[in-house]
Amino acid sequence: MQNTTGNSGPSADKVESMFDSISKHYDRLNHLLSFGTDRFWRRRAVSLIGRHIKPVKMLDVATGTGDLAIEALRLRPEKITGIDISSRMLEEGLRKINDMGYGGTIELLRGDASATGFSDGTFDVVMSAFGVRNFENTLTGLTEMCRVVRPGGMIMVLEFSRPEWFPFRQIYGFYFRRILPLIGRKVSGDRSAYSYLPDSVMAFPDNEKFLVLLEKAGFSRVAQKRLTGGIASIYTGFRNGEGQYNKN
Repeated sequence: MQNTTGNSGPSADKVESMFDSISKHYDRLNHLLSFGTDRFWRRRAVSLIGRHIKPVKMLDVATGTGDLAIEALRLRPEKITGIDISSRMLEEGLRKINDMGYGGTIELLRGDASATGFSDGTFDVVMSAFGVRNFENTLTGLTEMCRVVRPGGMIMVLEFSRPEWFPFRQIYGFYFRRILPLIGRKVSGDRSAYSYLPDSVMAFPDNEKFLVLLEKAGFSRVAQKRLTGGIASIYTGFRNGEGQYNKN
């Protein structure tokens, strides 16, 4: 049975505490554990946005340390706003963004994906990279993202997904459940955060299930682009318009 209720994530307090604890190691571990592929995934995701929309205002939900927002500067928007519930992740992101000289274009604010506080239709694009699976309620967060994007605007979600091919699926599962937590604990010193990661990926309603959630949230023309054998996926949709699936 498909999980289309969206009740897949941990409590917001748990997520905040966990990401606060690993904030200083987060960027290094992301690149290490993905063998640098996370940078390529973000570039692909931003390029896909640029094929559809020339954005003026963008919202990056669960921005973490701002890597997706920084990558999205290639689209030359006037403003990118990033929100996250982890204050320490935002501190790391602000330090990085200011050091790079991007503080005039990117702003990072503490905010909850389920209640962003922005007016209806504020943004041309709402996006998130590796954050949606941490929503306390996936459908509630996606519905809020739909509310704050303008009619005709776009959502882009980059998230881990589970490959379907043998033996890639089995190798992926072994790495995520056995190897990744060991490396994460050794580098970060946090025993729980990198055990949570594979658990959250396995529990996340990915692939067709996530396309169903996007439509339930109010998006149409929903599509999925699988990356690196299905380890990650770019999901897109638009506010208003005719819905259709692209499962290729």
